[in-house]
Amino acid sequence: MKPATIIRIGLIVVCLLAVEAVCRLGYVSQLTMVPPSEMVVGLFGVLGMADMRAEVVTTLTGIVCAATLSVSAGFLLGCLLRAWPRARVAVDPLLATYYSVPTFIFYPMFIVFFGMNRIPIVVIGFMFAFIAMMTSTMNGLDRVPAVLFRTARMHRMSPVETTFRIVLPAAAPHLFTGVKLAIAYSFVGVLGAEFILSGSGVGYQIAFAFNGFDNERMYALILLVVIVVSSVNTLLLSWERRLQRRISR
Repeated sequence: MKPATIIRIGLIVVCLLAVEAVCRLGYVSQLTMVPPSEMVVGLFGVLGMADMRAEVVTTLTGIVCAATLSVSAGFLLGCLLRAWPRARVAVDPLLATYYSVPTFIFYPMFIVFFGMNRIPIVVIGFMFAFIAMMTSTMNGLDRVPAVLFRTARMHRMSPVETTFRIVLPAAAPHLFTGVKLAIAYSFVGVLGAEFILSGSGVGYQIAFAFNGFDNERMYALILLVVIVVSSVNTLLLSWERRLQRRISR
């Protein structure tokens, strides 16, 4: 195990022990926060309930759909705008101000278009995420060195060969950054929409537990979200490091 990993784990353990002690000694009321040990017990209790497992599956399904759609659409739109400079110039001001508009305000309109189901939640997650993928794609394609295209022409590569053997490997770090951002924003969009607008999913269950002063369930669900997000980020970071090692060879 690397020293940095040991230090990281040690800091997490120290923080958890400190929070546990503060809660157990009464410095923080359990009406405000339960100890981490009780969060873990509550998490096992929540996962043991069939209806709660169904809520978790509902949320994860929405996140996967939003992330998949945002990565696919963002990549394609990024490639199209990169190939069509006039359209990119026209769209750039909109991209710069995109996140200043709260996406949740479109929820009533999405209900009209898609009905009272899970689709509006997925659409909100998609809207949060696809812009990040699109801008990362354009940035990656912009930063492909011109010398690589001259090398491709010298070796008489076809456009398809140039794309898959030159352009995509050179732009891969930026593309992978876009994928990571799209997944993160999909989590934010779907969970946020469930918390504020939905009647199902983990976000809704956290809000319901909060309003009902059910701290054990609320913190158990928050812990579940933290574990899932941390696991996904760790996996993506591992893949990114492998990709960087392969590119640097």
